[in-house]
Amino acid sequence: MSKKYLHIISSVAPGSIGQEMDLEPGDAVYMVNGQVMEDIFDYQYLINDENIVLSVIKENGEEWELEIEKDYDEDLGLTFESSLMDNYRSCANKCIFCFIDQLPPGMRETMYFKDDDSRLSFLQGNYITLTNMKDKDLDRIIKYRLEPINISVHTTEPDLRCMMLHNRFAGKLLDQLQKLYDGRIEMNAQIVLCKNINDKEHLDRTIEDLSRFMPYLEGVSVVPMGFTKYREGLYPVEPFNSEDAKAVLDQIQGWQQRLLEEYDNRFVYAGDEWYIMAGRPIPPEEEYDGYGQLENGIGMMRLLMEEFEAELSRHKGDGRSRHVSVVSGVLASGYIRQLLDELQEKYPNVRVDVHCVVNHFFGESITVTGLITGQDIVAQLSGKDLGEVLLLPCNMLRSGENVLLDDMTTGDIEKALQVPVDIIKSNGDDLIIKVLGE
Repeated sequence: MSKKYLHIISSVAPGSIGQEMDLEPGDAVYMVNGQVMEDIFDYQYLINDENIVLSVIKENGEEWELEIEKDYDEDLGLTFESSLMDNYRSCANKCIFCFIDQLPPGMRETMYFKDDDSRLSFLQGNYITLTNMKDKDLDRIIKYRLEPINISVHTTEPDLRCMMLHNRFAGKLLDQLQKLYDGRIEMNAQIVLCKNINDKEHLDRTIEDLSRFMPYLEGVSVVPMGFTKYREGLYPVEPFNSEDAKAVLDQIQGWQQRLLEEYDNRFVYAGDEWYIMAGRPIPPEEEYDGYGQLENGIGMMRLLMEEFEAELSRHKGDGRSRHVSVVSGVLASGYIRQLLDELQEKYPNVRVDVHCVVNHFFGESITVTGLITGQDIVAQLSGKDLGEVLLLPCNMLRSGENVLLDDMTTGDIEKALQVPVDIIKSNGDDLIIKVLGE
């Protein structure tokens, strides 16, 4: 039996069927009902039966076949060493806009891994290009209903997409989207816009092509390419300026109006960066149509503002005295300052300093809060009166851990700046709660 199909058990839930069957950590499951399993989705699909035969290799090498009677959707209580029960699929592309190719040397190894795995699109919301997928992979998506699936489109023109992704298979996208559409799979799409490459008339064609896949293709986000200072030897791309951003917004809003009239659906949405770059106000909440593209950063600022205003309206204000500091990236700092000024009108003795941290680690053109590193925070805030607590937005941290992108921990920052650090959850309510210390 190939090691690929040996799925090692890491834990067995107490009182579960697995425990009743004397399964233990270190044992390997390799077949259900005589069928090998590629990953967690095969496993979940095959065990959804009332009578199953589980093929196991015990840690001591013994081979067991366990006949199990159970309820149809009852779980076996097994957890495996790999959450996917398979290796992650890496990206074979060499995209001209790839952020990972622009990382500095010396970061932790996992930072340089490029995933392009449809299963992570379903489980974690990652965006994938479909370039490493065969028809059988698309068939599995349809069979197991792995939806929504998030697709990095960038352009629908075959030759241009092959060039941008540096992959000769990238031009098959429309056929792949058609297969998913025929399978009624819910999809989201992303366009990373590169100046003078896939913008202007190319963006028009892409939006028009993608609109044919409504309603299963639920929405398209358009975001500008990010630039770090580590682009030596990479494809020459020019950053967008304020006038460019205005033109992009006009183009997207034109399409929104057209699609709204034809399909009652705006369908395509601009990232917050375009509005800030263009000096235009963030659109009202109704123009985000339920924030369907929120996971891709579309409407995050508007949602934060709405949540903040709703929470603040429930506060009457008082005379409490408090001094706190909030860290923000350049992009959001003006909006954060505006919101906290409103809070200080109700709480005049609460002093909130918003510290706009410039990104020297990746380069000053990187202005989003989520890419700020601990060393930039420490370098720029050292010696300042930070008050009772320093508040960091949670999107600066590695998921589930108190570690920033440069491997500095919140404890390291506390020690360096001699101030307690607390984390603001990604909503406007928690911003108020943490500022007020409630």
